[in-house]
Amino acid sequence: MAHFWMWLLIGIAGVGAGAINSMVGSGTLITFPTLIAFGIPPITANVSNNLGLVPGALAAFKATRHELLGVKSRLPQLLGWSAAGSVLGALAVLHFPAKSFSAIVPFLILFGVALMLLQPVIIKFHANIRTDRASLPVRIAIFFTGVYGGYFGAAQGVILIGILSAFAGESLRRANAVKNALAGTANLVAGIFFALFAPVNWAVVLVISIGSTVGAWLGSKYGRRISINVYRAIICTVGLIAAFKFWLV
Repeated sequence: MAHFWMWLLIGIAGVGAGAINSMVGSGTLITFPTLIAFGIPPITANVSNNLGLVPGALAAFKATRHELLGVKSRLPQLLGWSAAGSVLGALAVLHFPAKSFSAIVPFLILFGVALMLLQPVIIKFHANIRTDRASLPVRIAIFFTGVYGGYFGAAQGVILIGILSAFAGESLRRANAVKNALAGTANLVAGIFFALFAPVNWAVVLVISIGSTVGAWLGSKYGRRISINVYRAIICTVGLIAAFKFWLV
């Protein structure tokens, strides 16, 4: 019975992550702490979570693909930068000692929480800053976001929306659609490395995959009816609890 409740809660966390990722990102701040709470080792939790969120990212991309009509000519290049960064991030996970990952994760979680709190400020930059949409700084920023996404990924979507809206001049709806494509690519590329070389818990992958796919569909269809402040409060609360839990163990 205990196992039933564990898998049910992981599945629910997957639904929440898929819904949140389809709109703003930061779903990892829901699923990753859930896995840690059930005693799954940090590295295994990270790589299994990454793989599990891939189907949800693809579902979110499909649901918002109509918003990409104005950027299709530039999108392959941006996807390439995101994928290249993700490779570097995934290699860092595979080659850094597990203790190093456990030591840095609380700071990554707090970084994600801070970005979630600052998201309105980040996005407002788009009203004041305009640069070439295909500028090298934008591509480099997407590359390093891919590195972060391949390594951990919490709030990767928030970072991407900030970059695309503030420095590439995209509308929020289009920035969200491009974000879904870029974050999904980073997760997929890193996931391939993890599936081949990392300690994956495939049961976790399956449960989160199902949950995140359902959540992405729900988020794309109904999620915008819920105040973003509700999602932000949930994400930040869970993230803070997770970060302090790491420091206490």
